[in-house]
Amino acid sequence: MKEYKLTDWLPTTKKEVEIRGWDELDVILFSGDAYVDHPSFGPAVIGRLLEAQGLKVAIVPQPNWRDDLRDFKKLGRPRLFFGVSAGCMDSMVNKYTANKRLRSEDAYTPDGRHDMRPEYPSIVYTQILKKIYPDVPVILGGIEASLRRVTHYDYWQDCLRKSILIDSGADLLIYGMGEKPITELCKRMKESKDNQDGVNLPLQKDIPHDIPQTAYTICKNGSIPSEHSVIECANEKPDIILYSHEACLKDKKKQAENFRFIEEESNKYEASRILQDTGNKTVVVNPPYPPMSQGELDHSFDLPYTRMPHPKYKGKRIPAFDMIKFSVNLHRGCFGGCAFCTISAHQGKFIVSRSKESILREVKAITEMPDFKGYLSDLGGPSANMYAMRGKDEKVCRKCKRPSCIHPKVCPNLNTDHRPLLDIYHSVDALPGIKKSFIGSGVRYDLLQYQSKDSAVNRSTAEYTRELIANHVSGRLKVAPEHTSDPVLQIMRKPSFSQFYDFKRTFDKINKELNLRQQIIPYFISSHPGCTEEDMAELAMITKKLDFHLEQVQDFTPTPMTVATETWYTGYHPYTLQPVFSAKSQKEKLAQRMFFFWYKPEERRAIINELRKIGRTDLIDKLYGK
Repeated sequence: MKEYKLTDWLPTTKKEVEIRGWDELDVILFSGDAYVDHPSFGPAVIGRLLEAQGLKVAIVPQPNWRDDLRDFKKLGRPRLFFGVSAGCMDSMVNKYTANKRLRSEDAYTPDGRHDMRPEYPSIVYTQILKKIYPDVPVILGGIEASLRRVTHYDYWQDCLRKSILIDSGADLLIYGMGEKPITELCKRMKESKDNQDGVNLPLQKDIPHDIPQTAYTICKNGSIPSEHSVIECANEKPDIILYSHEACLKDKKKQAENFRFIEEESNKYEASRILQDTGNKTVVVNPPYPPMSQGELDHSFDLPYTRMPHPKYKGKRIPAFDMIKFSVNLHRGCFGGCAFCTISAHQGKFIVSRSKESILREVKAITEMPDFKGYLSDLGGPSANMYAMRGKDEKVCRKCKRPSCIHPKVCPNLNTDHRPLLDIYHSVDALPGIKKSFIGSGVRYDLLQYQSKDSAVNRSTAEYTRELIANHVSGRLKVAPEHTSDPVLQIMRKPSFSQFYDFKRTFDKINKELNLRQQIIPYFISSHPGCTEEDMAELAMITKKLDFHLEQVQDFTPTPMTVATETWYTGYHPYTLQPVFSAKSQKEKLAQRMFFFWYKPEERRAIINELRKIGRTDLIDKLYGK
């Protein structure tokens, strides 16, 4: 086992900077999360990446925003910029439940304390830095910034909010996975500073505005075209002009209409620039970079992480680290396109997979950790079984703007071969020190049901299904049918519930053949747009027949930048502009949620009363007998 020194982490204090012999920093990162030096934690990845560029980088995790602001002053001003990230989650999702109650634990904070970050750290940290150092650029990144880059609905304040660029006053926003844009930004800013020959120009002038996957604001002038138009540009993709923030405040349908463009452009190889007026400013969102190459992704994962929390947290538990410390991320991206999920909005739908060599290097590093007992908790990704899957003909993908490659049907151009993933499983399990590797990420069982025209691919799918059930389930396999009603599933962009029946039959059959006693644990959502109490009553009856006493359930939580959130808030589906019902009041939501728990005696009377109220007395006997 390697012995680590304090200097093996990025510095977090003035003393740690001095130990390295540095008298100036190039970049200082502020994060809403504790500092865990691991490739699953964004600020650590960005810090290591800039370090690899030869830059002097420090990180200030969870600065105190309520005192004399010494945490924001202790490292002085950086040569290039301040970077700000709210952390690995949107701060409001992290802080509050679907019922808007304070969560009992913050998974990204030492000992789970829930008072170590403000609401909207991206805004709070940036405004403080701008007040102290008005001439130093602030670059926003991370999922909170990414999902709030244009006008968006905020469930916790129940209102449309402006782009986080405007509310925070940041100079530039990097959206999505930030390695490529931050690398290019630092290269360009460093060249600009090096060429200034000692002339101390205001640093804002060093910020380029033509880097893909970035957003910025400009003062509005007469040259911005009329809203919601498509502007043709010579030799370039046309600009898309969204309805203004003010127009969306007046008309919810315009907000719904905007979202379709935002989602489609987030999931294209060759996207357009997006512009949106807000007050006297225009938010400009540059198109994203093309997907990373395998070599670029390997480089990001192969940086010299200690894979451990900073020594300042010695003796403290960081729940999110405990969850992932023995897990390995195999790929990025998800082509599922689920209506309620933010993964494609942040990572995109195109899968970028690590090389086998990079994965095995990380697994070997885990086997050398002092408390590793031989069990990997997860060999997965955003979806467990999408590794190495991509379009057979890239030219077809380049023209595609579908948000999902598998809904409403699996795209015939999608290569669904599970053999590369099987090879990873077998190679990992053959390593010394590995007793068993589990799959903790969600498995897409619709991919396991799909029959392609290639018989070899179909054999690989059957082999993968058996391998998964036989060797990689820790007694309980979690899958996410999300609902039993096909009309609701259609809005969710999930497969028909009949596919869950098929998968369960396969699961039970293989368990019986192998004499295993494993369970499927299904995950369901109530109060999703399109879902009624009657749909929930049917769900209760169907899950009773399947002998499920549901545990993995939740109310739908509207989070920024998802189709479901825009549908829930506006009342219109962004792709059809047709009205969609959503349960919104606490009373309506609780009336739906209780059907999950039909088996609890304390819910029985309320459920029977509700079934009578909605005219479904036929279900009373089915749930409770005559």
